[in-house]
Order: sequence, then C-alpha cells, then structure tokens
Amino acid sequence: MTMLHKIFVNLASAYSRLHGRTGCVCCPCRNVITQIGRWLQKVPPRYLGQPSPYTHPHILKYGEVTPGLTQTEFELRRQKLSALIAAQAERTQGGLFGSHGNGSASFHVAVVLSHPIRYMTNDIPYPFHQNQDFFYLTGILEPDSALVLCCPPRPEGAILFVPRRDPARELWDGPRSGIDGASALTGIQQVHSTEELGLVLKSFKGSTLWYDASQPCHPELHHSHVGPLLEGGTPVQPLRPLLHSLRAVKSPSEVALMKEAGHITAQAFKKTMAMSHGKVNEALLYAKFDFECRAHGANFLAYPPVVAGGSRANTLHYINNNQIVKDGDMVLLDGGCEYFGYVSDVTRTWPVNGRFSAPQAELYDAVLEVQLACLSLCRPGTSLDHIYSTMLALLGRKLRELGIVGRSASDANSLKAARRYCPHHVGHYLGMDVHDTPTLSRAQPLQPGMCITIEPGERCRPAQTGQVTVIEGAGDAHVQKG
Repeated sequence: MTMLHKIFVNLASAYSRLHGRTGCVCCPCRNVITQIGRWLQKVPPRYLGQPSPYTHPHILKYGEVTPGLTQTEFELRRQKLSALIAAQAERTQGGLFGSHGNGSASFHVAVVLSHPIRYMTNDIPYPFHQNQDFFYLTGILEPDSALVLCCPPRPEGAILFVPRRDPARELWDGPRSGIDGASALTGIQQVHSTEELGLVLKSFKGSTLWYDASQPCHPELHHSHVGPLLEGGTPVQPLRPLLHSLRAVKSPSEVALMKEAGHITAQAFKKTMAMSHGKVNEALLYAKFDFECRAHGANFLAYPPVVAGGSRANTLHYINNNQIVKDGDMVLLDGGCEYFGYVSDVTRTWPVNGRFSAPQAELYDAVLEVQLACLSLCRPGTSLDHIYSTMLALLGRKLRELGIVGRSASDANSLKAARRYCPHHVGHYLGMDVHDTPTLSRAQPLQPGMCITIEPGERCRPAQTGQVTVIEGAGDAHVQKG
C-alpha cells in the first residue's frame, strides 16, 4: 500500500467516524461501504478474454474493470442493489429477518446469470452479447457465469462464478479470465467455478431468492443450478425491477460513455450522408454506417439498423436494407453503436440526392420544430408520457397547417391523425440497451442522470403529399439538474 493510498483510507475512515456513519459519503443508500484498495490485486499478465489494464493500457487504467468504470463503481452498484432489496423486504415482509410464517428467519439472496453462447447453426456461434443486468453488476463479458449477492451482506460480499479455464476449449473460443483473472479484474474476492453454483445456492436454502425465474436468461444454468432451489419451495421475488431502477439513473462516468457513443454515431451519420446519391443501394449506406462507427471506436452496432428509401420507411423495423433508393427519394437511417457497454440510438432522414423538394422541406421543418419543442421539455419532474402528449398535440397542429388533415379539423381529430402518422411513442429510456430498463413506466417523473430518446416522426403516403415522404429525427437526451 502506497503512502498516498494510506492517507486516503485514513481520511475516509476519519470522515466516517466524525460524522457517525459508514459507507460512501455521496451515496443516498445507507451503509454502502466500498473497500478501497481491492484493485491493487495484480491482474494476470495474459489476455483475459476482455480488455484489462495489462493488455489494453491505452483504454483501461488500473482500478478500472471496463473503460471508464472502476471497481469502486461496480461495487457501489452491488451495494445499492442490496440496499434496495433491504428496503423492499422491509415494506413487504417485515424486514430482512421477517418471518416466512413458519417462524424461520428470512435471509435474502439475489442471483443474476450471464447469457450463454448462442448458435446460428451447428458449431457456428452468434457474436456473444452479455446479459446487461449481469454486466452492470460485474463488468464481466464472459458467458456461463453468475453472481450471487447476500443481503444483509456477508463478510465476503458478492460471490462471482466463472467457467473454469479449459485449454482445449480455449483453443476454439479464445482465452477466458479464469478464477484468478476474474477476481483481479473485478475486485470481487469470492470467485468460484460455475460448476459450484448449485452447491453454494443449496447453502441458502430457506432464504428469500431475488431472481427472475419467469424468463431465465441462461436456461441451462437455471435448470441445473437454480431450479432445485425453486423446486424446494424457496420464496422468490422479482429482481429485474430493482435493477432497472438503478440502471435508469446514470453516473457521470456512464454519461461520458454514452456521449462518446453519440459522438461516434454523429460522425458516422455525417460520413454516410456525404456519400449518398441517387440510385444508391441501401446496403451500401448500411455498410458505410457500420464501417464509420467501428472506425471511430465503436465495438459494434447497437442493433440492426433501418436503412430505408422511399415508401419502405413506412415499415418501422425494415431491416432488409437491400433496395435501390431512387433519385429524389428520402432515405431514413435509424442506427446506433455500442461503446464499451453503452449505446446510442439516432434516426435521421435526408434527400438521397442532397436536394429537398418543396413538400419534403415543409414536412422536414415541421418535424424538426416538434422535435426541438420536445427536447425543451427534457428536465427533471416531467415524464416521457407527458412529452408524448405534447408531441401529439404539436404534430396534430402541424398536420392541419400542412393541409394533410382538414384545416378545420377538431383537436380530437387532429390527435387521432397524429397517432396515425406517428404510430410510435415519442421515446424510450436509453443506456446499456437500446430500449433500456423496460420495466420502468414511461409515466414516472424523469430524474437527473436519466438518458432518453426523443424521436417524433411523420409517415405520409402519396395520397397526402403527392409523394412518399417519411420524416423522423431522433437524438439522445440527458436529463440534468436544474
């Protein structure tokens, strides 16, 4: 331990004693304790199957599990989840040590599984994508893994399970972290092989299990390790709503990662627009966008993009992206990238030949005005549903002004038309997933740190405008204080 580190630890301890509290001084959760210094454990001098400070010092500092996110931040997430479980148990079961009805004490255990490797055909795997709830709590990008959290916390804290290293398997799938690598990278002290998960869970028999049993993300681990606990009558509480309430509010480090994802996406859009021309194939625009995202630092695309020319943009999830965009048509690109676990989601529409027709320009300006008005509402206390209602009212007014609906149409008929021409919500939560934290209601008030999309649109066919015109513009909004 360095002298500077000793001073920091002593100052933190003195602050806690002075104020009669434990835990992170800036965290709203009571008794959230971080063990500063775990990161001093030496990372093995080999590739762990994901970037580490040893193999990727250009993007990872010592103490970071993934770029920009430290061991302390991941530990705070786990501690906050334990605090939420304790609060929920207090409300519903009379506390962490409330009775099950048979007089036995109630201990609480949360279990989060990773994703498995999935195969597109025999022996050919899809690119692996981690269960984001598991990644949020661990930073581990390895399949066939699991996390167990005890509440109230035991001295060992979290228990991480990763596959045992297998040289024969690594010959085909590449290196794995192993127990030593996972512990050193994450700072989690208790790390076991995945095959021991069931045995450890048996020791918690009689506890309340916080686990999403209705949709297990790893069916094999669920049936072989968690299933026996469920069959024994273990009481189960859903974990995902608590996790999503945490994931919805981003830390400054998370916001920085999302801003970089947005910046990369913006550059890719500009490059793709610059090379578009009449009679271009949608596949070429798709390939250009994908290339530019990766060339600017993205890990991969956040989702299959929509690259739709002309009337094909009326299909909201058109992903064939293989038709010719005619000269004079508009092209819609709905795309985003993933940057070290955080994603962007942007939609832009432009004339493929670089020149707006008069009707196209009118409709584009109308949607842009609605979008800017909706962005001005992105502040704490409002909600996505409120912004959606405002969007519908503004779109209805614009439809009247453009003559797409009768200028004398009532407000009710204008709203009905707005829903028809914009058949989707104004936006959604954004973060580690594109449609992030789906268990959260869009009616709940926005909080500082939440990230959302704002994507009004109008989808008009020739009968309304004389030509097929689809306009949609979307951007990421970060709700800040004030």
